[in-house]
Amino acid sequence: MSGYALAVDIGGTFTDVVLNNRDGRTWTDKTLTTHQDLLEGFFRATGLAMERAGISPGDVDDVVVHATTVVTNALIQRKGPPTALLVTEGFRDVLYIRDEHRYDMYDPQIEFAEPLVPRERTFTVSERVYADASVGKTVDAGEIREIATKLKDADVESAAVCLLNSYKNGSNEVAVRDTLLAELPDLYVSLSSEVAPQMREYLRASTTVINAFTEPITRPYLRALIEKLDAMGFPNEPLIMLSSGGIIGAEIAGHFPVRMIESGPAAGALVASYFARRFKIDNLVSFDMGGTTAKACIIQGGEPLVTGEFEVDRRYRFKPGSGMPITIPSIDMIEIGAGGGSIAWVDSLGLLKTGPESAGSEPGPVSYGRGGEKPCVTDADVVLGIIDAENFLGGDMKLDRKAAEKALGKLGEQLGVGAQDAALGVFSVVGESMAAAARAHATDRGIDYRGLPLLAFGGAGPVHACYVAELLESSRVIYPPFASVLSAFGTLVTPARLDLVHGALGRLGDIDWATVDSTLNELVAEGTRGLLDAGIQEDEARFAYGADMRYVGQQFELTVNLDDDPRKAKDPKALRRQYEPAYEALYGVRLDEMDVEIVSWRVTALGPDNDREGTVTLADKAGDPKAIREVTLTGGVQAVPVYDRTALAAGQQFEGPVIIEERETTIFVLPGWRVEVHPSGSIIAHSASMASTKG
Repeated sequence: MSGYALAVDIGGTFTDVVLNNRDGRTWTDKTLTTHQDLLEGFFRATGLAMERAGISPGDVDDVVVHATTVVTNALIQRKGPPTALLVTEGFRDVLYIRDEHRYDMYDPQIEFAEPLVPRERTFTVSERVYADASVGKTVDAGEIREIATKLKDADVESAAVCLLNSYKNGSNEVAVRDTLLAELPDLYVSLSSEVAPQMREYLRASTTVINAFTEPITRPYLRALIEKLDAMGFPNEPLIMLSSGGIIGAEIAGHFPVRMIESGPAAGALVASYFARRFKIDNLVSFDMGGTTAKACIIQGGEPLVTGEFEVDRRYRFKPGSGMPITIPSIDMIEIGAGGGSIAWVDSLGLLKTGPESAGSEPGPVSYGRGGEKPCVTDADVVLGIIDAENFLGGDMKLDRKAAEKALGKLGEQLGVGAQDAALGVFSVVGESMAAAARAHATDRGIDYRGLPLLAFGGAGPVHACYVAELLESSRVIYPPFASVLSAFGTLVTPARLDLVHGALGRLGDIDWATVDSTLNELVAEGTRGLLDAGIQEDEARFAYGADMRYVGQQFELTVNLDDDPRKAKDPKALRRQYEPAYEALYGVRLDEMDVEIVSWRVTALGPDNDREGTVTLADKAGDPKAIREVTLTGGVQAVPVYDRTALAAGQQFEGPVIIEERETTIFVLPGWRVEVHPSGSIIAHSASMASTKG
C-alpha cells in the first residue's frame, strides 16, 4: 500500500485539500469554491494536490474524507425541490406556530425564517399514537393514496412525515411511507421517527423537514461523487464529515443530510481538540476564520462541547430562536458572518459594520479582480499591508491592491476618513465582532474564557487571531502547521463516529429498565451498522453513553456524558450523581429536593483512533526576514519584518510586530507579543502583558 489519504473541505469561498501519506508527508492546496458545481472545485483542488505529490488517483488507497457546505448552502439559499409535510390531523400549522417563543419580547414586528414547507403543501393524516406508545388509530391507506395524488400534482419530490408521538412508536409513520412509495416510487421520504426520534413536536418537525428538503440534493451529489471517484480510479468510496464531529459512509450521510449541516466547522473543532491533546492543554478556544464565516468553539478537557440542538438561517445571528431549529447532535460552536469575504458597510447611524453578507468566491473581494465592488475584510488586510497582494496563494492568485484602496476610499468617504483609516476600522470592527461572539458563546455555557489559549486557523484566522486574543485577554496564540486547511486535515485525524439519540421521558425512580435495554440495544445496533458502512470492523467498534436529564418541571434538559453503560448497573442514584455536578457547574446551584427525569438516551458509536500526523520540515538554522513591509497599525505606519514560514528553525524567537507568510495564509503578530517556533512546526505567540496561568 502506498498509504495516501485525501481530505477535501468545501467552504463558502475556498475549497481546501489535504493529501497525507502514512509517513507524515503532507501536501495542501486550495482553490476557489465553484458554487455552480461543487464537484468541479473538489476535483480541481484534488488534482492540484496530487500533481504536487506526483501521484495518481490509484495511489490514494487510504480514506477519502469530505466535509461540505452543500446542505448549508441549500438551506440558506432555499434552493431545494418542492417539499411536503405530512402531520397528524390538527397539527397542520406546526411550522408556523413554532414553539410560541419570541426571541425578542419587545419587538412588535418580529420576524422568523419562512418555513421550508408552505401551508398548501402540508397535509394532515387522521391517525393517532398515544404518549404511552399505544396505537389509537392506524393509518388509512386510502387517505395516503389521495395525498400521494396531490403530491404528484404539485410536483413534490420529497416528503417529511412527522406524526404525533412517533418518537415513542413509529409504526404509523412507516405505514405512511410504505403507501407513499407504492404510489410514488421516486419520492424521497423522511420519517421523524428515524431522523429525530425525540419529543417536542415543532423541533422534530423542523428537523425532519430540513432533512427532506435537502435529501434530493445530497443523495445525487454524493452519488455523483462516488461515481466520479470510481471512474478516476480512486480505490475507496468517500467518507463524510458529520456535524457531531465524526465521519461516516456516504450512503448513510446521503439519507440523513441534516447530520451534515455543520460538516466543515465540526472538523475544525475536532482538530482543535487534537492539538489541545498534543500540547497537553485542557482548555482552549478554537478560532476558525475562513472566507465567509468565523467559528469559535470551546475545547474543555481536550474535547469540544457537543450540543443536542442548534439553529440555521437565523434572522438575527446572536438571537437564539430566530432561525430554524435542528435537534441532532452537533459540535457546540458559534458561527458569525465574519470572514475574509465579509462586506464592510455603513449603517443608517453612520457606524461601520462588517458582514454578515459575504462576497464569497463569486465575485469575491474587490482585490480578487472578479467583479466585486464592495470592500471586504481581505481588501482591508491588503490595504493595511498585512497581506502581500503579489504573494497571495504563493503568487498563483495575485490581488489588486489599487482596486482595494479605491473601494476602501469610497467607504472612508462615508465615514469622513481616508482609505487607510477605513481599512484599520474594518480590521478592528471584524475583530470586535468575533471577540463578542466568543465571549457570548463561553459565558452562556458558564465558562471563563479569559486567559485561555487560542488556536488560530482558516485562511483568514492567522491574520486576525492576535487582535482577537488581546480582546479575549488571552496570553497565547497557537498557529499550527497547515493552518489554512486545518479543517480538512481534521477530517483525517477524526475517527469514524455516529451520534444517536432516542427520546425516553420518565423520572429516574420510575425507569423501566427493560425499555431502556431495548432502546439502547437498537441505538447500538444502528451505530454498529454505521461503522460497518464506514469500513470499520465490528470488533473495533466502541460505544459511549449519555443522557439528557433535567429536574422535573423544568423546560430545558442538560446532556450528561455517562461514565459507563447504564444497562450494567441499572442505578438511578448513579445517574443523579453524574447529573447534579454538571447542572451546578452551569447554573451554580443544586436542587436537592427536586426529582430528576430522563428526557433522552444517547449512544455514540466510535471507530478506532487515527494515528495520522502531518510532519513539517523546519530549517536547520534560524531564518532572516525576507523583507520589511510598511503596515498601518493603531499607532500609525510601522516597518514590520516579514518571514517565510518555511525558513524558520525550531526554537527561533523574535518580537512582534511581525508577519510570517506561507502559501495559503499569513500570520500577523501585534506589538507586545513574543513569537517562538515549536519543534512540532507550530508557531506560538505569547503576550507579555497578559500572562496568565489559565489553560
